[in-house]
Amino acid sequence: MGLRRELDRFFSSDASGGIFLILATALALIVANSSLGPAYDDWLHTYLKISFGESELKNSLLHWINDGLMAIFFFLVGLELKYELLEGKLKNPADVVMPGVAAIAGMACPAIVYVSLNLGNSATLGGWAIPAATDIAFALGVLALVGPKVPSSLKIFLLTLAILDDMGAIVVIALFYTADLQIDYLFLALIPLAGMYIQLRRKAHRIAPTLLLAVVLWFLVLKSGVHATLAGVLAAFFIPIKDRYGKSPLHALEHGLSPYVLFFIVPLFAFGNAGVNLTGLTFADLLDPLALGIAGGLVLGKQVGVFGVVWVMVKTGIARMPTGANWAHIYGVACLAGIGFTMSLFIGTLSFADPALMNSVRLGVLTGSAISAVLGFTVLKIASRDGDVHKHEPEPKTELA
Repeated sequence: MGLRRELDRFFSSDASGGIFLILATALALIVANSSLGPAYDDWLHTYLKISFGESELKNSLLHWINDGLMAIFFFLVGLELKYELLEGKLKNPADVVMPGVAAIAGMACPAIVYVSLNLGNSATLGGWAIPAATDIAFALGVLALVGPKVPSSLKIFLLTLAILDDMGAIVVIALFYTADLQIDYLFLALIPLAGMYIQLRRKAHRIAPTLLLAVVLWFLVLKSGVHATLAGVLAAFFIPIKDRYGKSPLHALEHGLSPYVLFFIVPLFAFGNAGVNLTGLTFADLLDPLALGIAGGLVLGKQVGVFGVVWVMVKTGIARMPTGANWAHIYGVACLAGIGFTMSLFIGTLSFADPALMNSVRLGVLTGSAISAVLGFTVLKIASRDGDVHKHEPEPKTELA
């Protein structure tokens, strides 16, 4: 019973998702650089085919993870976004102003850093969005590891910033990572959308029909050329917060999906995408404009964007400092915002198909995210060492960490 209690405590903690990500990443690096490396690569490029009448989907296992399983991850993100917009931290516009502006600056500054280092190279310039993302689970996991002396208002600020950051990443994917658009499939996608809308209007208690329509929507969006993960976000907004009986299908689905996403889908994505081949790697590889642009964007761009905006807004009286927080806390959170990891790797897979370029992407993402995590943890640990435990501050709700 003691072991079971400890396991329950671990899996319910905010740090558990981040720990699983770290373990999956470490395993990917070990396997990719061992005698199992060729088998690891062959496994990721094993092709699987699904047929629907005359239509078929034939992709490698890696693509199924990135296009299929990650659609479920984005579905969970969409559920969280809908809740926060209608009932949570994003409902009151006044509470969104500072983290919202910080999120925008925290996406723009890393992109500027990246573009400034890759301006003369058309082959790599398209990766400008890679360092603009923040990994919610990883960032909140590191914050949880700091301990209870961190003000809970700081967690709310980081969570809101990361959620808005994800919204920005979704918009970027929709606008800039759509190729070979097939209009006929987009028109067909209106059919499942109409069915899902009817279910939403009816406040249907059973959500199985909506989920089946969501699978059809995913297939049609994938065939249209728009990235299929966007279907996950879109489908989430058709899950009712309250059904006709006053129960919440959205909350039930959120709670049911979270463990599978946090402890299986996201770690599997990390295992499949974080395997950097370190053979022959030198310090010069870190100075390659692609890897350096990503790492520099995550480390310096995020810090300048997030911390700079908060400093200006507080000093000018536009916004107030989060309750119980000091400038060291804000700087630590700005560092944690530079943990791009899952989202950065994902955008990297959309940006480049060349294995050599992807190896540089992985190197830049892992380096930048690791530096941001260590720096953020260290700063927050020191800043909170002599602080008071904020017992009376309510714990913020979160499903993604």
